[in-house]
Amino acid sequence: MRQERIQTASSVFNGKSDLLTKQQMLNKVPQVTIFFWIIKVLCTTVGETASDFLNVNLGFGLTGTAIVAGVMLAIVLFFQFRSKKYIPAIYWLAVVLISIFGTLVTDIMTDSLGIPLEWSTIGFIAALLLTFAIWYSSERTLSMHSITTSKREAFYWLAILFTFALGTAAGDLMAESLGLGYLVTGLIVLSVVGVMVIAWRMGLNQVLGFWVVYIMTRPLGASLGDYLTQPPKYSGLGLGATLTTAIFMAAILLTVVFLSITKTDLHTTKSIAPKVKPSKNNRAALIQTIAVITAFALAGGIGYYFRHTQILNSAATTESSVTATSNVGDYASFIQIEQDALQFVNAGDFASAKSSADDLEYTWDQSASALRAKDAEKWDTIDASIDAVLRELRAVTPDATASASALEASISTMQ
Repeated sequence: MRQERIQTASSVFNGKSDLLTKQQMLNKVPQVTIFFWIIKVLCTTVGETASDFLNVNLGFGLTGTAIVAGVMLAIVLFFQFRSKKYIPAIYWLAVVLISIFGTLVTDIMTDSLGIPLEWSTIGFIAALLLTFAIWYSSERTLSMHSITTSKREAFYWLAILFTFALGTAAGDLMAESLGLGYLVTGLIVLSVVGVMVIAWRMGLNQVLGFWVVYIMTRPLGASLGDYLTQPPKYSGLGLGATLTTAIFMAAILLTVVFLSITKTDLHTTKSIAPKVKPSKNNRAALIQTIAVITAFALAGGIGYYFRHTQILNSAATTESSVTATSNVGDYASFIQIEQDALQFVNAGDFASAKSSADDLEYTWDQSASALRAKDAEKWDTIDASIDAVLRELRAVTPDATASASALEASISTMQ
């Protein structure tokens, strides 16, 4: 009898221990409160500005920045996986770093490997859908509130990485390749988020709605970052990548400290998720998922076709109007800007040279869609040379010799 009582007590103890472990794992992911989305947008903006700061201002380059961000991300995720409960500081630091790293993955594919944004967008969509498919087939759930095992947590962070990479690719495709600009792109994204929130409140599967909005907040954060960093003459606030990164990191830190003290994001009563009944069965959720993916595919495909056709027609019209006396055609204005910048560098006036860098970046981005449509290979070559110019002119301590060399090489590339 005594042995049976011991075994019974042991079973009860083990059962409580298993329950405690499960509860602790659930606490590793925050509740979806208003603070969750605030920090998420802040993190996406930091992902854009911090990568620019490390790449351009500190001169790490895309590869160097990716290595630094990747190593830091691996370290933070190590502690995230080892923790037994949700720790705001560790969790959100991981999100910040994965935002930077995901941004860099797309930038490297585009700028270093020359992969068109159209292909990287499609590729990341496929990678994300495959991740979700394997995750669901293995765990029968995709909910962020069911991260009760290390295996589910691994799927969760892999999906987060692909959402940032996809959001970067899709956002850049709309803003740059299709020439919509970050303001229009941001407004489109806000409209999509608004539609998803309305659909969510009308009964859309909450897990589906969460992941769609999570992806959309990436280009939204990039649009915000672009607005803050651009000079006032280009309708921005002119804060620059350094100051914007510092401000947003401070905002994230303050919000995380607030959550650590109040533990607001540990209570479901504070969730902004609509109080709707979950889908009656998996079939309803599957139908909704197929419907949303189909709607995005049709809207995106039709929008891309008409905008791309418009760009091609505009490029053809512009090309026919270029006079035979011009040897550089569409690149004359960029050569002039770089020649002015070179004069400033030679005179030791780096303040004016950095202002020329702002002009160069803005006008290049505005013309990118049309120029790339004419000759993608030439555009990629010149784009790389302009990136080198921006990196030298915007360095924390610019070097006159290196800046002049980059400018001369870029001018030569355009001629």
